[in-house]
Amino acid sequence: MGLRDILSEGILGRFIPSTSKRASNYYDGGAQRRRLKSWQPTQYTTNTILSSTGALLRARARDALRNNPHANAACESFVANLIGTGIKPSSLLTENAKLRDTIMQLWLDWTDDADADGLADLYGLQTIVARALFEAGECFIRFRSRRIEDGYAVPLQVQLLESEMCPYWLNMQAPNGNWIMNGVELDLLGKRAAYWFYPVHPGDAPIEISGSMQPVRVPASEVLHVFKCTRPGQMRGVPLITPALVRMFLLDQYDDAELERKRISAMFAGFITTPTPEDVIPIDGTDTSAPQDNIGLSGLEPGTMQTLLPGEDIKFSEPADVGGAYEAYQYRQQLALFSGLGMPYSVCTSDLRRANYSSLRGSIVEFRRKLEQFQHNIIVFQMCVPIWRRWLDTAVLAQAIPLDASAYLAQQATYQRAKWIPQRNDWVDPLKDRQAEKLAVDAGFKSRSDVVEAEGNDPEENDRRIAADKAREEDLDLIFPVVYAAATQPGDQAAADQAAQDAADAADQAAQEQADEAAASDAA
Repeated sequence: MGLRDILSEGILGRFIPSTSKRASNYYDGGAQRRRLKSWQPTQYTTNTILSSTGALLRARARDALRNNPHANAACESFVANLIGTGIKPSSLLTENAKLRDTIMQLWLDWTDDADADGLADLYGLQTIVARALFEAGECFIRFRSRRIEDGYAVPLQVQLLESEMCPYWLNMQAPNGNWIMNGVELDLLGKRAAYWFYPVHPGDAPIEISGSMQPVRVPASEVLHVFKCTRPGQMRGVPLITPALVRMFLLDQYDDAELERKRISAMFAGFITTPTPEDVIPIDGTDTSAPQDNIGLSGLEPGTMQTLLPGEDIKFSEPADVGGAYEAYQYRQQLALFSGLGMPYSVCTSDLRRANYSSLRGSIVEFRRKLEQFQHNIIVFQMCVPIWRRWLDTAVLAQAIPLDASAYLAQQATYQRAKWIPQRNDWVDPLKDRQAEKLAVDAGFKSRSDVVEAEGNDPEENDRRIAADKAREEDLDLIFPVVYAAATQPGDQAAADQAAQDAADAADQAAQEQADEAAASDAA
């Protein structure tokens, strides 16, 4: 033992670090300390968890969407911003403009016939799918091929199936040797081979006469499974509302209890006190407020003057207020709630008192970045692209498109290329965004097509409409003043107005923060 080791074991040991002492060779999050012993999370996968508790989780999420105003507002905002009026394709078959126009016109006509239930067009189905993702975590889409004699230009439709149609509990070996996990059949390579669905929706059992409820096999080539995958190997989707579900339920219960307390307190206008409490207050025979016998209640009307008996007194009800901390508490809880959903507080509540131009724009930019990721990674990749490819294959085989099937199959990938364009997002200050886009186009940083597509429009269709407008103007001899867009904010007055607005927003925010601090201190 060296001198350093000897000293480390004596009085100087506390000042000299020693490698022989016990090392902290673990992460704090993985330690078994006293304050963390109660934190024992499961190590099961999402598939195992959903097998046992998935049905209850999904039912609670659906109940929240039916009855909770916060959940419904968040869902409506999520769907409106994610889908809008629809995520639409733009064919990239630019070498053959005539064929491209034929394809796009046929697609536009088919979107009205796409729904097998006949309740919405294809873009309306996108809205339903987005709501299903928020509420149940997933949605199934089944291709339904039709006969030529059915009268469809392209004999294809799609049918939406809810999450309940595919049972979580179905975990077994299939008759063909494959393995079924959460109702999803996997082949020997781990690829999805089929889905097992109930013949009818299990929730319709009380009102729908049906036979066997044994799941039936549907090949994976006929089904699209749209869900947000967060873990490798995940079979089924988890409701997007899940992280905020418990907080949302408890906050709604607290709010409801507070509302009921105030309602009951307001019902008692006053209390009559008497030195002989055993006497029963006489009730007018026409008063129906106390139908039971011997109940000391009496109704009041506006402007009533009550004559009391000798010795009686009246004390008016003074129900307790909710307190100054009520709004601050609700605000903080709702911030955490909507953060769990990944949505800005101002978007879900339309409460802009604490927001100014900069903070509002910053939160919206972050929110839209998440939505763009969701649009392209989930809605487009899992739903839009497979439907487009299946539709184009069917249209060529049905000869709805003037294209030889062999020529199409030889360059199938080329014909199927398309760009998907979401609806344009409006900004708080569109003038500045227009000027920024013009600068980017003039400097060569982006093309006009990118700007037009960001508007949710097809660039080629947009150019044809512009050319048609110009031709019509010349034919009708119309003359409009030409005003070119400035690259900077026009005029010094606009800059001064903007500076004044920013200062006013800052002052309002400071005043609101002072009011919140005062309310919190009063409550304390």
